[in-house]
Amino acid sequence: MAAARVRNGGRPTLEEVAARAGVGRGTASRVINGSPRVSEATREAVEAAVAELGYVPNRAARALAGNRTDAIALVVPEPETRFFAEPYFSAIVRGVGAALADTDMQLLLTLAGNDRERRRLAQYLTAHRVDGVLLVAVHADDPLPELLEQLGMPCVISGARHGSEPLASVDSDNFEGARVAVEHLISRGRRSIATITGRLEVYGAQRRLDGYRAALAAADLPPDERLIAPADFTEEGGARAMRELLARRPHLDAVFAASDVMAAGARQVLREAERRIPEDVALIGFDDSVVARHMHPPLTSVRQPIEEMGRRMALLLLEEIAGRTGERPMVVLPTELVVRDSS
Repeated sequence: MAAARVRNGGRPTLEEVAARAGVGRGTASRVINGSPRVSEATREAVEAAVAELGYVPNRAARALAGNRTDAIALVVPEPETRFFAEPYFSAIVRGVGAALADTDMQLLLTLAGNDRERRRLAQYLTAHRVDGVLLVAVHADDPLPELLEQLGMPCVISGARHGSEPLASVDSDNFEGARVAVEHLISRGRRSIATITGRLEVYGAQRRLDGYRAALAAADLPPDERLIAPADFTEEGGARAMRELLARRPHLDAVFAASDVMAAGARQVLREAERRIPEDVALIGFDDSVVARHMHPPLTSVRQPIEEMGRRMALLLLEEIAGRTGERPMVVLPTELVVRDSS
């Protein structure tokens, strides 16, 4: 190792790695950059030469040569207030960070909650200042995914925008999670079951509403649109929707909220109305966040593997950046109902 460094007057070069491995410079470069287009024997020879010579790639030169930035953007098209209030987002960030911990990739967190921020983000992406994008909480009418496709930018989103999503996506089983939650309420003898939905331009919120309806249909409970109140995944939205539901159906005996944060808002309104939980009204949320565990009574909730979703998103994006994926998968992870005292 020392001899190699003396010979070139400093750190070992890629040419010396190639010579030691008995391959061309281009082949050595492909191995070091993780290309799949090399044989296992060649990969082992180059990796052995790297170890023997103590070769360290010049990251800046490698990025320039390959038109790479070694950075990915995690884009949340929501205002800052919602990002910090909703536990979902912090769990996604933890999962993404875990997947990138052993890589050279830098993670750039970008909030784009208004038109000005979105225009600035579009300019940034058009300049190809990142190698790929993770998109979280995308609305069905958001133009950002189409822009990324036009730019040829690798992209993975958290949750499909519709049933025929063309981009790679990772989500939990929203339909089944909601169906099981409402089935649980029915099994406890509840018959006037309301739901507080998320924004229905979000496909995941639509699927949770579909699951709610499917459970009622399976139990031969007649649909009642007055038991459905849309909200926006915020605590204030959950409270507002709960007031609407009590005004329409004062004798309802259960509520399935499409997020724990909205369930917290609903709980406050039920308390103000002197409706006991669960004696008078059973309550279920979705996410199984820290909010659920710290409520009184503790909240029954649908657990979705949010950190694992973030991790899988990042791993899919790394594969796409490396050119190792020929198709864009739609990954759906299972959910689990965690039963606590609120139901």
